[in-house]
Amino acid sequence: MRIFITGCAGFIASRLAKALLARGDQVVGIDNLNDYYPLEHKRRNLLDLTSSQGFTFVQMDLCNYEGLTALFHQHRFDAVAHIAAMASVRYSVAHPLLYGSVNVQGSINVLEAARLHGAPHCLLASTGSVYGRSTPVPFNETAAADMPLAAYPASKRSMELMGHSFAHLWNMPVTVLRFFNVYGPHGRPDMMPWQWTLDIIAGRELTLYDAGKLKRDWTYIDDLLAGFIAALDNPNGFQIYNLGCGNPVANIDFVKTLEKLLGKPARIKNVPAPASEPPITFADITKAKTRLGYHPKVLVPEGLQNFITWLRQEHII
Repeated sequence: MRIFITGCAGFIASRLAKALLARGDQVVGIDNLNDYYPLEHKRRNLLDLTSSQGFTFVQMDLCNYEGLTALFHQHRFDAVAHIAAMASVRYSVAHPLLYGSVNVQGSINVLEAARLHGAPHCLLASTGSVYGRSTPVPFNETAAADMPLAAYPASKRSMELMGHSFAHLWNMPVTVLRFFNVYGPHGRPDMMPWQWTLDIIAGRELTLYDAGKLKRDWTYIDDLLAGFIAALDNPNGFQIYNLGCGNPVANIDFVKTLEKLLGKPARIKNVPAPASEPPITFADITKAKTRLGYHPKVLVPEGLQNFITWLRQEHII
């Protein structure tokens, strides 16, 4: 297959590209290489891909609609993995306009370019944070998800709805994949596992909301990729799948696991949770299990051990 991946220098997209190249697919990836976090991490991810003859990288922004259409015209993709986005719930609170232009308009650009060039299967990377705080747990794909708590999940829900309209009007296969707290080797440096690890090692205060009582459905990268690829290989109209672990862990227990693995205690600062933070994320993964054969295997102790081993191998810690 010839697959188009957006955001290919990032954490999840680069690991997806690596897995697809390993099975013999051809990958064309774009990334705008912005400076939201230090570029050294994106360059490391790209370096891990560029040795493959099946990989083509193009530096491009999602907002460049003409550039996108030219790529679709040139390559005639069999599938699209749209993962590029401005991430982070907390960052979106202060920068909502950016999330509208990148996550909403950028996603429309990808969908429209795909529609005009063969209507390939489009997989849209969304987030479990679309469920907000009012959805009963575990979160099921049939929930309305109509009360997001910040611009990031709101922009992702907007993308999902636009994807449905394209599927409905033009019979274009669109699959929405809602990711839950993904972590592991090559993880983003702005995310909690990376930040907390560095805080513990440096002896800095580590901020925990509500005494670490918030629970997150931590999903190991390899498990997520298995679900993503299964969805890629099974287009079926418009579908939404939760890709989580289905096993929420309190943040305080996550930190305790890090303390044990690092052999050093954390200095914890307790602060109230902001309005953008739900008390729990918890994926109902029944649909993905039944239809995609999705069965996450890696729990937090093993996943964090793998993550820390990778940080040491890369001389980051």
